[in-house]
Amino acid sequence: MNRGDPAPARRAALRSSRAFRWAVGVGAAMIVALGIVLLFLLTQATNNRELYERNYGRLFALNVVVAGILLLVITWMGLRLLGRLRNGKFGSRLLVKLAAIFGLVGIVPGLLIYVVSYQFVSRSIETWFDVKVEGALDAGLSLGRATLDALANDLSNKTRAGAQQLADLPDAAVPLALERLREQMSAADLIVWSANGQLIASAGQSRFQLAPERPSPQLVRNARAQRSVAVIEGLDEAAATGGNTARIKAVAVVAQPGLGLVSEPRILQATQALPASLVANAIAVQEANREYQERALGREGLRRMYIGTLTLSLFLAVLGAVLLAVLLGNQLARPLLLLAAGVREVAAGDLSPKPALQGKDELGGLTRSFAEMTQQLADARAAVDKSMVQVNAARANLQTILDNLTAGVIVLDPQGHIQTTNPGATRILRAPVAAFEGQLLSQVPGLEHFGQAVQRQFDEYMNDRRQHGLDHWQESFELAIGQGSATAEVVTLVARGAEMPGESRLLVFDDISEIVSAQRAQAWGEVARRLAHEIKNPLTPIQLSAERLEMKLSAKVGEGDRAVLTKSVRTIVDQVDAMKRLVNEFRDYARLPAAELKPLDLNALVADVLQLYVREGLEDGHAAMRMALDPQAPAIMGDAQQLRQVIHNLLQNAQDATEGCALREVMVRTRFNPQSRRVRLVVEDSGPGFPEHILKRAFEPYVTTKAKGTGLGLAVVKKIADEHAARVDLKNRAGDDGLVQGAQVSLSFAVAA
Repeated sequence: MNRGDPAPARRAALRSSRAFRWAVGVGAAMIVALGIVLLFLLTQATNNRELYERNYGRLFALNVVVAGILLLVITWMGLRLLGRLRNGKFGSRLLVKLAAIFGLVGIVPGLLIYVVSYQFVSRSIETWFDVKVEGALDAGLSLGRATLDALANDLSNKTRAGAQQLADLPDAAVPLALERLREQMSAADLIVWSANGQLIASAGQSRFQLAPERPSPQLVRNARAQRSVAVIEGLDEAAATGGNTARIKAVAVVAQPGLGLVSEPRILQATQALPASLVANAIAVQEANREYQERALGREGLRRMYIGTLTLSLFLAVLGAVLLAVLLGNQLARPLLLLAAGVREVAAGDLSPKPALQGKDELGGLTRSFAEMTQQLADARAAVDKSMVQVNAARANLQTILDNLTAGVIVLDPQGHIQTTNPGATRILRAPVAAFEGQLLSQVPGLEHFGQAVQRQFDEYMNDRRQHGLDHWQESFELAIGQGSATAEVVTLVARGAEMPGESRLLVFDDISEIVSAQRAQAWGEVARRLAHEIKNPLTPIQLSAERLEMKLSAKVGEGDRAVLTKSVRTIVDQVDAMKRLVNEFRDYARLPAAELKPLDLNALVADVLQLYVREGLEDGHAAMRMALDPQAPAIMGDAQQLRQVIHNLLQNAQDATEGCALREVMVRTRFNPQSRRVRLVVEDSGPGFPEHILKRAFEPYVTTKAKGTGLGLAVVKKIADEHAARVDLKNRAGDDGLVQGAQVSLSFAVAA
């Protein structure tokens, strides 16, 4: 288990808080129950003089103790709430507000009832012992009867009005109407009887009786005669038993809907219980004379007893209301606070398991639903994180593949804007393509024509795909890198394009310049071999035939013709010799032996070859030879004989290039790159450089700027470089002013292991 996981601590705190609340709730319930029992005993004592005289003091003291305990509990809970509020604990304001609302709901009505009851009790007791009490008792009896009559008449009128409301209703609609009518009349029970005494519908307590009491025939006759009649029943039984069985029964005739001759009126019977206070007052008035003398002796004590009981009752009720307010407020606030805390944690990104209440109410179900939702969110986030890890891994793998591809990859939108590239594109195009993302490919400097050609190919492909169902296009391009500058280089690209999902376009291309050059070199080698074979064979017979003609005819012609013959034969022989030399050079190019690679000190080889040219330069006035050799350059793998031929060819070409120049200088350099572990040989001259059309095909046989050259020098250099797995580069050197300052040829060799 993770030691930093807050879930176990939260669950432990929840269990502790739950146990504490249970203890407080049980204790409060016991105290309230004890207070109610004591209050009940106290009220019983006030109705029994002897019991009152014997036990009132002890009961009152016990109630005061219970009230004190309740007050202490309420004070402690109030201080605890204030402490939570002062400490800024989450949810304390809501808990205080709920407790205050419930407390006010219990206290305000209680105080109002107490004030009214206090005034009523005080003044009532004083009036009990007035000189006119006896007359008042008689008047009270009359008033009681008048009140009962008024209640009976009122119920009779209400019953008659209710019967009118039921007159137009069929029997099926009567039950629902009775419920509404019972609420309007404040009646305890309503029954509709048929004319023959059958029960049609009922509302109130009669619904739970198997055989409700029917109205007497006399009462029904009176009702038919007077439209409605009311009687008071059970008053004598209430006086005898002390219960509240007194009630008012009213009967009214309900007209049957329709105009049928056989329809009979229905009977509406309403029953309303007499108020307990009214019945009690009526009985009290009857008992007043008997108890008047007895109560007169304890007049002041009786007043204190009633007021004290009322006060203590109010105190217990208020304390109980406040305690219940705190408990109920806490009960209602707990799920809300739990949900609020959970929402705050989820908003902060914490999706750990959330506590839930086990109650069966809606709030408990809401907390459980929230906990389940949080768990589902956690599972979903875990799944998303796992998917994102897989996506990122796949993206990293794809990016690694793209970064290590030798081919260039560019993703374009339908308008030709660059969306993404790989390092291969920058390497092949010799341009920072990644820096132009979001721009058109044709806006990259040096790639204007390439970008326009690619866009045309994509447009044609989209049209042809709709017609012929093509899935890609492929085309080769010759791209002038650095076009317009002195160091321009021409590369041959083969490009392939296709449409990606989302309408993006994929462009994949590769540099096939070396492949094209190798194919051309192979083709020239085959041409040279065939030329050497086809041309060399007839040269010797031609030369011999010419010499034989001179020998045969020289004695037979005149002096002038002999000179012409000798000159002509010499011309034929010289030209045949020149053709033989040309054929031999082609043969040597075609039959160049395989290189025998051995560890070789390139610096020593360059210095050895260069000594010959330095002597020649001093004697014949050739171009000045300079060298700058890297002393850190290690040995390379090479064939000394072939590399000597390479150096000779390059130096000879450099010398020839400086003819007619004011500054005739050739520089030979070696340079070691520790990062790539390669040694570079560079030959530079101060000549006019290579024309642009020569740069494109400089390594092809028979491509030369010399009037007498064969064009095989650089072709041989390229072929020997390929045998040594060396990269050969050819470019013009540009000065600070952008003008050409000469040509540069360089070869890069691998270091010997």
